[in-house]
Amino acid sequence: MTTKHISGAFDRDLEHAQAILMKMAGLVDEAMLRAAEALETNNLEMADAVRRNDKAIDELDESIKIDCARILATRSPNAGDLRTVLTVMSIATNLERCGDYAKNIAKRTSVLAHAHPVKDASPALRRMQKAVVDMMTDALNAFTRRDLEIAQEVRARDREIDEMYNTLFRSLLTHMMEEPHSITACMHLHFIAKNIERMGDHITSIAEQVIYLVSGDLPDDDRPKGDLTSFSNPDASGGTA
Repeated sequence: MTTKHISGAFDRDLEHAQAILMKMAGLVDEAMLRAAEALETNNLEMADAVRRNDKAIDELDESIKIDCARILATRSPNAGDLRTVLTVMSIATNLERCGDYAKNIAKRTSVLAHAHPVKDASPALRRMQKAVVDMMTDALNAFTRRDLEIAQEVRARDREIDEMYNTLFRSLLTHMMEEPHSITACMHLHFIAKNIERMGDHITSIAEQVIYLVSGDLPDDDRPKGDLTSFSNPDASGGTA
């Protein structure tokens, strides 16, 4: 997975950090999927497990940071190896944030379990979540394979997530205006959609870090974005905040 280095100890240290990173990615992937399933099925026990298991993700993130700091302090990596260490640290940080968003989604499940279902919201969230999980799988494959083309393709897909979010945002606003009794549920669903959209941003950051790892340069063009909700009419929410 890593290039040969004059120090076998360096290779072992870096491989160990990357192995922990892959373990962490597996836990985050599971958290994202289980949070979505718990929300869709009103499974409060599963949602609670997602919240509890976030601690394990945080601990792995901390372990990776410690390992990478030790490598930087003791191994004097060359330019290529230094990029690998920095990439591992950056990916861990982004994965940890995705785990936090999965935990946030799980927290809202208990509220929505007792709320009246909002038409079409569940399928839309499921499509968003699947698209984000697929992005993460591909971004991590790009990292393990050092594949620039896959990383660039993942980065471009962030716009699709933003467009899904925009569509759902407008749908929820319309629902709130037509059925004021659904405002509380719609607001929670909006926060969940925003959490998923932010997961997409962090996974895009992983793809950009892979581009840096392979090419030596971060993308110099603006990240493709499609989230237009910040330009929405502030009165469109019916006065809610």
